[in-house]
This record gives sequence, structure tokens and C-alpha cells, in this order.
Amino acid sequence: MPDFVFSALAFVVAISVLVAVHEYGHFWVARKLGFKVLRFSIGFGRPLWKWRGRAPDEVEYWLSSIPLGGYVKMLDEREGPVEEHERHRAFNRRPIPQRIAVLLAGPGFNFLFAIVVYWLMFVSGVPGIRPIVEDVAPGSLAEAAGLRPGDVIEAIGDEPTATLEDAVLTIFDELLADGRIDLTVHALDEAPRSVELDVRGRVSALTEPDALFPGLGFSLGPLALVPADIDRIDAGSPAEQAGFAAGDRVVAAEGEAIRGWQQWVAFVRARPGQTVSTQVLRDGREIELTLVIGAVEENGVAVGRIGTWPARLSDEIVERIRTEQRYGPIAAVSRSVARTWEMSALTVRLLGHMLMGEVSLRNASGPIMIAAYAGESAALGLTAFLSFLGIVSISLGIMNLLPIPILDGGQIVFQIAEWLKGAPLSERALAFGQQLGIAFLIVLMGVVFYNDLSRIFAT
Repeated sequence: MPDFVFSALAFVVAISVLVAVHEYGHFWVARKLGFKVLRFSIGFGRPLWKWRGRAPDEVEYWLSSIPLGGYVKMLDEREGPVEEHERHRAFNRRPIPQRIAVLLAGPGFNFLFAIVVYWLMFVSGVPGIRPIVEDVAPGSLAEAAGLRPGDVIEAIGDEPTATLEDAVLTIFDELLADGRIDLTVHALDEAPRSVELDVRGRVSALTEPDALFPGLGFSLGPLALVPADIDRIDAGSPAEQAGFAAGDRVVAAEGEAIRGWQQWVAFVRARPGQTVSTQVLRDGREIELTLVIGAVEENGVAVGRIGTWPARLSDEIVERIRTEQRYGPIAAVSRSVARTWEMSALTVRLLGHMLMGEVSLRNASGPIMIAAYAGESAALGLTAFLSFLGIVSISLGIMNLLPIPILDGGQIVFQIAEWLKGAPLSERALAFGQQLGIAFLIVLMGVVFYNDLSRIFAT
């Protein structure tokens, strides 16, 4: 229950901030262009708190009871009689280019907000970890391509990948582009090499939720760089019986070079009950030990276990794993604009593939999962929460630009149609468009709620 309350509060804060930014875009541009604004509301329903602005306009400012949206109400002859001296300020009487500018301002402010968020993050420093291949599944696409545990991904295609987050986003982008993922990787003390993952024909399956990396056959994480150094050994364990000692470094097993702790764990887990030959480095010399791997049951499956524990990470390893993206105030501007553009392009591409049926609709998330992500990011700290706000702000901006009548994009279509026609659209056409838009949103909400509930009950 505390987690639920925390996630709900984080969600309300996030939505309130992003809606306020979006609606303020409409409000600010409308006022600058001479439209008369009657009300600026954050939330829907009855007002919990309201106040009236200064004359002559005396705009009403509301904080309403349902914190899941907001609106800017403008003077409009289609909604009621307007006094003669104010008709020139009514929405329907203003020049069409100005109406379109007001409608574009909401999504535009969402993109500007994302740029500001990323700028703050880059100036203050964004901590992260390097994109290191942690594990490669036997018989997988990644293994066939030559990817190995401990490989550091330097670039994907032409894009450098400084952090794990960069790598994940770029892999997804490459997947949607042409189905071929070109990696430039290097292992410790080795020259960079190229690895190609060809997943053409499998894009739909790989874009199912949580299917990308299992489908590719590898995972990313720092553990592959952790050496297979043994810190302590359980009493009476298979490792103790085989002669392992604290301070040993496992360097090979059954002729296979062991480059890190994660690889050593994977080797042991895959061989329950087997007798294997291992080589360890002890006091500067290599010795051979015969190990009989124990077996335990996990989720109905037998896995190997020997009773060894890893040593603490050295400062050198921590330095190799950690990274930070930090820029000066000027350089951060171009980097934040670039990040906003990259995230926007990826979102549009993903949406397009979903509409064409090439990417699963199960990727669409609704308010339940967004609330969960809000809570998780807020728990990780301010930087993570800002990153979440930036991504959702971009998504909100793109969503509102879709040509759906009830959204800003649909209203822009109406304005363009009126411009081309040379006269206002009929009330019947407008009503039909609104009904169509509402029907679409009802279907969309049904899909995302189904996705949210499916993920909850699947866990």
C-alpha cells in the first residue's frame, strides 16, 4: 500500500506538471495573439481552488478536483453569445494561422519542457553505467554473431553509446530502421571489432514487452567486468571440497576462458551434478582443481551451485563501469535539443510501426503502468524522475499532434479544412468529428488498460 500511494502521488505530480506546461503553451500564445481567455484550469471537474486575474480580462484560474488533464477556455461564438465589442477576440473570429499557432503551442511547450529537463540533467551530470555485455545465451543470435561477455559496446551503427541507456535506445532504433543491428564492441585489452545482429523478420516478436534482449540472446550490465575472484567459501560446499580457497581467481573451466564473475556463475549454473576441470590463479601461479558441481532446484529446474562468493569491487573496476554525461551550459543546449529530437523521432517511428502492425500494440502503456514508472523513477532520485518527465512530455506532445478531432492535431485539421473551404465547417461535421475522436480515445483507453492489467497479472 505505501508503494501504491507513493506511485499515485508521483503520477499526480507528473501529470499535473506536464498538463500545466501543455495548457500554459495554449494560454500564453493565445494571450500574446489577442485571443480572450476565460479560464485556465489544471484538472477537470469542480474547482478545489480558484481565483480571478486582474482587469480587464479577469481570467479565472482553477485547480480542479480531477487531476488527470486540464484545459484553456477561450471566448468563442460557437459556445454562446458574444458581445459586439469583444467579437474580434473570439477564437472563431481570429485569423486561421493564429488559431493554428495557439493549437500548436501546447505540444510545442511539451517539447520545450523536455529540452529544459534534459538541459538541467546534462548540466548537473547524468550518472550511468557503461553498456557492457553481461551474459550471452548459448545457441543464441548474439553468440552466433560473436558477442562475448565483457564486451563493451562503443557504438551502434554510427551512434556512439556512452551509457547503457544510450545503447538500449539505439538498439531499439536500429531494430525499427532496417532489422540489422551493427555493433562496434571491444573486450579488455583488445582492438574494436564489428558484430552484426540480423533480426529481419523477427521485429514484431522482439518488440513484445520484455522480449528484446531475451530474443537477441544477451543482457547488458556491469557484472561481466567483475573478475572471478573468490572472497569466501561456504563450509562443506562443493567448492571447499574441491580445494578452492579465498583469494583464488578462476581463469578457465573445461578449457573455456573465464573472463568474469558473471560468466563463472553462468558456467556453474548450467552444469548441475557435473564434474569439471577448473584452473585458478593462486599466489601468482596457476593450479588445476577438479570440481563436482552441486545441484539445487529453482522454479522446478535443477541448477548448479558450489558455494563461492565474489570479492568486493576494486576502485579500478568501479571506474571502468561508471560513467557520467556532463556538459557546460552552452554545450548542454545542443545536446538537450538532440536528445529531445532523438526521443521524438523514436516515438514517432514506434507509433508508425504499431499502426502498421509491425510492432506489438502491447507496447502501449496506460495510466496504471505510467503511475508505476513514475513511482519507480521518483524513488531513484531527482535525475531519474526528470528523465521520466522528459520522456512523457515528448509522448504527450506527439500524442496531441495526432489528427484525431478531439486532440490538438485534429483541431488543426479542422482549421486547415476551413481555410481551404473559405467558410466555417458545419456544426454537423464538427459534431461528427468530435464523436469520432471520442470513440477512438475510448478504444485506445481500452487497449492500454488491457495492456496494463495484463502486465500486472503476468507478474
